[in-house]
Amino acid sequence: MKPVLAAAALMLLAAPALAEATPEQIAAIDAKLAEMQCEVDPDNIEMEDGGFDLDDVICVDGQYDIAMDADLNVTEQRKE
Repeated sequence: MKPVLAAAALMLLAAPALAEATPEQIAAIDAKLAEMQCEVDPDNIEMEDGGFDLDDVICVDGQYDIAMDADLNVTEQRKE
């Protein structure tokens, strides 16, 4: 039983952790999106790989999934 528990613990440690954005980060993301004429529900913001993954971003020309780096530069924008 102990080897199984040890293996399970190692798998959990190896899995990437998704963290929630802070209120300050959400405010900064909202400001950046406003410049782009877009908005997103804060529940659709996830921290990922040192940046942010934004799902279901609503812009004047449609809906997007957007990835931003830690400096809030758009690194990927996919229209849905």
